[in-house]
Amino acid sequence: MKVLITGAGGFVGKNLVLRLREICSGHDSVHTSLYIDEVMEWTRATPENIWHEYCGRADFVFHLAGVNRPEDSGDYERENVGFTATLLNALKSAANPPPVMLASSIHAAENGGGAYGASKRRAERLTEEYGRETGAQVMIYRLCNLFGKWSRPEYNSVVATFCQRISRGLPIRVDDSEKKLELLYIDDLMEELLRALEGRPSRDQAGYCYAPGSVYRTLGEIAALLTAFSRQPETLMLPDMPEGSFEKKLYATYLSYLPMARAACPLVVHRDSRGSFTELLKNRRCGQVSVNRAEPGVTRGQHYHNSKWEIFVVLSGLGMIRQRKLGEEAITEIAVSGENPTAVYMLPGYTHELTNLSSTEPLLTLIWASEIFDPQRPDTYWQEVTL
Repeated sequence: MKVLITGAGGFVGKNLVLRLREICSGHDSVHTSLYIDEVMEWTRATPENIWHEYCGRADFVFHLAGVNRPEDSGDYERENVGFTATLLNALKSAANPPPVMLASSIHAAENGGGAYGASKRRAERLTEEYGRETGAQVMIYRLCNLFGKWSRPEYNSVVATFCQRISRGLPIRVDDSEKKLELLYIDDLMEELLRALEGRPSRDQAGYCYAPGSVYRTLGEIAALLTAFSRQPETLMLPDMPEGSFEKKLYATYLSYLPMARAACPLVVHRDSRGSFTELLKNRRCGQVSVNRAEPGVTRGQHYHNSKWEIFVVLSGLGMIRQRKLGEEAITEIAVSGENPTAVYMLPGYTHELTNLSSTEPLLTLIWASEIFDPQRPDTYWQEVTL
């Protein structure tokens, strides 16, 4: 299949080109039913002769090109309507006019959509007419506010603008924190466009196509989440991010705008003669992750927890974990090493310790705890393992 993408240099276009080239190269192991042997990219720099050649060879067309904030309002008509007409006329002359996906807008359905919405409605009518005349399938997507990697900040995406500014420590402006936006993540749109390419687009009762997964959030909610993300290197606190959640998608978007200079975050290392302890990540629902370093011959721990439990995984070195149930004398010993990683549970009501058995090398241990350490309620009580 040969796929033509207009507006290939834009936000949606760049993401779609990436996804199609993953399939074309055989690197996509999910969409195995799709065979794509050529991705043809149209941008404003594409020569006219090549443009007409593309139209004659295309088996499917994603028409993404358009403008929504031109300096000259006449560009709405020239770009959104005029270019759509030029494209469709060129496709009509092909031996087998291909299916066409049109990227329209929710503003096309609004009476108050202004010149932009009106131009998108006219582009929709032209696309519908193309389908009636040629018999080719047409898919009109009235897209809402898109967000994700490569969206252009300071243009028409408040999420991109907020991400760009907050990730650089710059102030943002929120005029109405209660204003709600319908938002769609770029990768959710990509999955839908691949379904469209397979001939199974999602359609509503009116016949328009849509990408499942849009959500409504206020500007205040978006700003608060992004601000929390920006503080994560200091707080170590990760928000709740269930699979498929808006929070997870927004975090991925935020990180795509993070300057590389801020991608490396120094951690606070608590050191003493025994070694060191470094907290990595925290989450109110899932506890925290830390790294413990024990110097040669050192024993650490010798305490118990009433409710909290932990999992120890030795990453490097050779050690011994000992646990004893409170009120009993029997001690369980578990040899651990970086060569044979083993997850060992530190059980509630058991005093426990970890000893570095090496006389020369430090012992590095990854520790997950079921709750964030609270110095006001530590749930940690000293008691030796050996009686």
